Amino acid sequence: MAPSIASAKLTLSYPLNAVDFDPSNSDFLIVGGGGGESRSGVGNKITLIDTSRKHEISEVVDVDLSRNEDSVTSLAVAQSSDTSAIVFAGINSSQEEQQAGRNEHLRSFRLAYPPRKKSKNDANQDDEVGLPTAKVDTVALGKVALFKASTESKKETYQRVLRLSPVNRDTGGRLGAIATGLAPAGEVVIFDAKRENPTLEDVRQRVQLGKGEDVADIDVIESKEGDFLVAYCTDYEVYVCKIGSALQNADSEPRFIHGAPRPDVFSPGKKRPTFRSLRFLTPSLLLLLQNQPNRSGPELLLLEVPDSADLGTVVLRKVLHHSIKFGSALATALLPASKPTQDIQHVIAIAGQDISITILTLYHSPTRKPSSSLKFRTHTTLYNVHPLQMTALTFSTFTLPTKNSYALPHYLKLASTSMSSTVIVHTFPLTPHPQTSRQQGLPARFVLQQPGSGDAAQMSLSVIVSIIVVALGAFLLQAWTEIRGGTPEYLGAKGWLSQRLQDYVALPYMFEDVHVEMPVLPSEMPKAEEVRPMIPSAEDVKETIVEEVSAVIDRAESFKGTVVRTLSLRSLLSLRNKYSSQNYLTRSHTEDGDEDDEDYDEENEDITDTSAPFDLPSKAILVRDSGSSLSTELHNDRSAVGEIGKPWEELTKEQRELWKTRLIEAGEWSLDQGETVLKGIFFGQIGALVGGVVGGMMGGS
Repeated sequence: MAPSIASAKLTLSYPLNAVDFDPSNSDFLIVGGGGGESRSGVGNKITLIDTSRKHEISEVVDVDLSRNEDSVTSLAVAQSSDTSAIVFAGINSSQEEQQAGRNEHLRSFRLAYPPRKKSKNDANQDDEVGLPTAKVDTVALGKVALFKASTESKKETYQRVLRLSPVNRDTGGRLGAIATGLAPAGEVVIFDAKRENPTLEDVRQRVQLGKGEDVADIDVIESKEGDFLVAYCTDYEVYVCKIGSALQNADSEPRFIHGAPRPDVFSPGKKRPTFRSLRFLTPSLLLLLQNQPNRSGPELLLLEVPDSADLGTVVLRKVLHHSIKFGSALATALLPASKPTQDIQHVIAIAGQDISITILTLYHSPTRKPSSSLKFRTHTTLYNVHPLQMTALTFSTFTLPTKNSYALPHYLKLASTSMSSTVIVHTFPLTPHPQTSRQQGLPARFVLQQPGSGDAAQMSLSVIVSIIVVALGAFLLQAWTEIRGGTPEYLGAKGWLSQRLQDYVALPYMFEDVHVEMPVLPSEMPKAEEVRPMIPSAEDVKETIVEEVSAVIDRAESFKGTVVRTLSLRSLLSLRNKYSSQNYLTRSHTEDGDEDDEDYDEENEDITDTSAPFDLPSKAILVRDSGSSLSTELHNDRSAVGEIGKPWEELTKEQRELWKTRLIEAGEWSLDQGETVLKGIFFGQIGALVGGVVGGMMGGS
């Protein structure tokens, strides 16, 4: 289970579109947005927020922008110090200026930080730290148009995406990239972000997209000192380009490395998955957020970026929870190790359309190539984060603390904004790894989730669920076999059912020991000449069978008109047990056996008609075996029935055992009823007639 996660919420006066932490000080968060160029009364603003407290965040600087221009659509903190921060923002010029061919969309501001009280630690406690003590100033440094002017009559192009490479604390160099939105043909501009106020001279490369194509997202990372990789994605394709360390170096053209799969020709749907966002984890690993067609769910792809012109390789996939139909934003954070050879942990956040945020972790070794050992581990899921859809996500930048501050608590922050004008900051506690490093004062790295903890928890849960399933299955099997009479009663499962259900379900298959004498084979087989005279001819067998069957049919015809009722043996046994010889049951019947069934209740198997009384004990019950089924008849003449069947008392032991087995299989009798109830019942031999005839002839010959 994830540790307790603190959160703080702030509601501003305008809808929020963009957010970014100060990369050098996670106590400051900058957000931007607004109502755009309209008469709605909602202003356009940039706000500096103090996030030093875990459970409370507050406004520090509220920068009012012109209401005659567009709202803030993207922003990033380019530089920062203890006293101020340089912020780049995407803000379109007024419609009047755009129609005149001027759209200075890239703006830069200096936001002065207020004097701060000295904090005791990483400023993530609830002490009174970081509150403004004096009024601070904001300065607009400049604005520039880096995109090519649109030639369309309706000017709708805006700066949709702004990304900067991570801060290099040694050189301070950063590379920026911006991309258009709603342009007739998309454009990507890569520029040097060292200056406080970028100009056209800082442009390193332009990438022109095809007509109707737009950039969904873009990211930048430093591959080696001074060299950068820029990755961007459209709805269906991913591209990467290299940017050299000097302005005069020839930068590479974007190269295609991955594409969304096309639907199968036989597939009913013809839509393709679309890419929503991407982030570099390392120069060789690119994380993609892909949404499936028809809002059927998002998927994470971990793509290995090739050094050559080859296509990228997907080394890991993860389908997010089925409740998430569409992924809207992606953010990542690196938790670095103290040594370059140590494994590192990446923290990943995905915002869903259901206003949830899924937090994952990913471990990998920088010195080894990606392999099948890589695995996304779910850390936690935050539900109902905002009232409305989220617009942006960002993590704070975590740097390894100095040796003197190892013992202090450390945190990673996640900020999210929404269309409901709310900004929420979640604070995740970090733990040292290995655990003993804090007490020993050794260099350590801090992690959100201990390595292997997700696998251990998953394994434990799987084992527990397996044990429960096996135990439940064994319990149900034992209960079922007890009810069926297959095992001795340990659970008393028969008592759980009514007598009616027991009679319906119970079909015992444990029988009394049946002793059948097996024939003894002679030590020497007889010779063929000795056996051949003993075998009857086919004509003799046919003639004998016809005679015997005809005799049986003649005897059966003599019983015509004597059958009172054909019922199940279980029903007749129940009736005979219920009524004594002094009790009479009545039922109308005709000479040829046709009966009036209007008053017969088959469900309760009882006779309720009182039109013609007869004494049940004086009747004969005959059970016939046709080989495939049993039939039970109630006859008037007991002496006539004796010619075709024998009463139970006159059967041999072997015959009784065979009949008990046959009755149990047919569900007409069970062992717990005892043999006493079978006394006085006649059992025929029709089912064994042919076998008996042939056997007799074989023995007689």
